Amino acid sequence: MSIRPLHAQTEQHETISSDSANISILLADDHPLVQDGIRTRLNEVEDMEVIGVANNGQELIEKAEALQPDIVIADISMPYINGLEATRLLTQKFPEIRILILTMHNNREYMQNAIDSGAKGYILKDQPAEEMINAIRDIHQGNTHFCSGANELLNSNNTKSPNKLTKRERAILIELLDGLNNKSIAKKLSISVRTVECHRGNIYRKLDSHSMAGLIRYAKKHGYI
Repeated sequence: MSIRPLHAQTEQHETISSDSANISILLADDHPLVQDGIRTRLNEVEDMEVIGVANNGQELIEKAEALQPDIVIADISMPYINGLEATRLLTQKFPEIRILILTMHNNREYMQNAIDSGAKGYILKDQPAEEMINAIRDIHQGNTHFCSGANELLNSNNTKSPNKLTKRERAILIELLDGLNNKSIAKKLSISVRTVECHRGNIYRKLDSHSMAGLIRYAKKHGYI
């Protein structure tokens, strides 16, 4: 999805430089009370510092570029660019930044999409603060961290999506939702137009849909938009 021009200025309390001993964190959530609560809790931890907050996915990308945090904590449901798409874009542009998804969505499809997008961790908002702190330390050390509920769903063989889209099909779906045609998608993903056409046909078949409206319904249900 396209990124709009830089429009938000970095707030005064946000700074690129931080104590090198601290894990620098950029927090993205569109609920101010959630932002304040998490920021206050993490700033109480001796080796952590929240160096910035973002209210949506677009602002998250802008502030990640400006602040270069060690860790990004991102919700999935955010305006302009959702957390999964923002994760994908950040992973491509700043692979050294590790991303932790913090969300209310206890859903296997969301979790798998987060992993495919490049997230290193996935925890639920109903978990205690200690779970979040442990997750931050784990992914900062180069590991992954998924809360117990997420692990149970990911390891379950009982899935209601036997025709789940492949990683490439999901990437093409995102571009279709952004209004790109087959030729533009092929150029952006460095594949042939024929390959795009084949994947596009598979997407419609797997989702049992023959219209963009059907793709949009699927995308909303599974966290793409």
